[in-house]
Amino acid sequence: MYLFADRLYRRDEITLDDNRKQVIFTTIDNEQILQWLREHDFPESFIEDIQNEDQSITYEDNDRFKLIILKYFVPDPEDRLHFHDENVVIIVMKNTFLLMGRDQRTIKELSARLYKRYRQKDSLEYITYTVIDIMVDHTMWIIDRIDDQLEAIEDRIFAEDLDEQEVQKDLYFARRTLNRIAKLSVQSNDVVNKIYNHFPVETRRKLKYEFIDLKEHLSFSINESKTYLDRTGYLQTLLMGFLSNRMNQAMQRLAAISLIFLPLTFIVGNYGMNFKFMPELEWRYGYLGVWIVNLAIAWVIYRWLKRQKWI
Repeated sequence: MYLFADRLYRRDEITLDDNRKQVIFTTIDNEQILQWLREHDFPESFIEDIQNEDQSITYEDNDRFKLIILKYFVPDPEDRLHFHDENVVIIVMKNTFLLMGRDQRTIKELSARLYKRYRQKDSLEYITYTVIDIMVDHTMWIIDRIDDQLEAIEDRIFAEDLDEQEVQKDLYFARRTLNRIAKLSVQSNDVVNKIYNHFPVETRRKLKYEFIDLKEHLSFSINESKTYLDRTGYLQTLLMGFLSNRMNQAMQRLAAISLIFLPLTFIVGNYGMNFKFMPELEWRYGYLGVWIVNLAIAWVIYRWLKRQKWI
């Protein structure tokens, strides 16, 4: 667990105190925290939502608790453009801000990023905004990274050493990630509106411009992810067209080679017939003559194909 005070502390166990401000980061399966929540009448339905891996983005509250479930994108080792989302749970009480994640690495990343912006005098509402802003900025970074990779993919499509399967794989995972970001960003935008609208009037006034900026970033994520999603479709079409063109060129070369050997095959076929009175059969230079005729025909056809740019 991580505890924010005058600095960032990491401890296996943290004493929870209702009477003083505490900002705690921990994992979803932390039994100490879950037991503490139950002892403070945290609704069992909220506990189920926290532990449900398929729980969608949501905002719930009652008189004592505010429950926010958002999605954080983490890289997948399978591909550099594949990011999967996992739940991040935020629970806000009168004096306690609690962030819970499924992966220890996610908790470490978020706590480290918050520590760079954290001030002891920050209210829990402002900390809530800061954490969400950090997550949205992370999503924007992923979109920018995918944008850079799509430019690299476009260059790779025209490279001589094109690896078709690798490019197809990258485009597939890029589309999956961008589609997921677009969908979840829309849901996140709705939740951010609910969070802001449930703040007291004075808090809304203080954090008005912060949340305007946050919603602009979410709108950027939605629009840019959809734009780059269309771009992946364009790149797939470009790749298929390029491969089709390369296949046509290969078939054209094969057709050119066949066109060269077709008359030669006809001549050889004629001289392969076993007729007794063939005119050139007794001619001393018959074999050489056939070779000269074959080479001359092949050369003429080759030059014609060259002018037609078939080869």
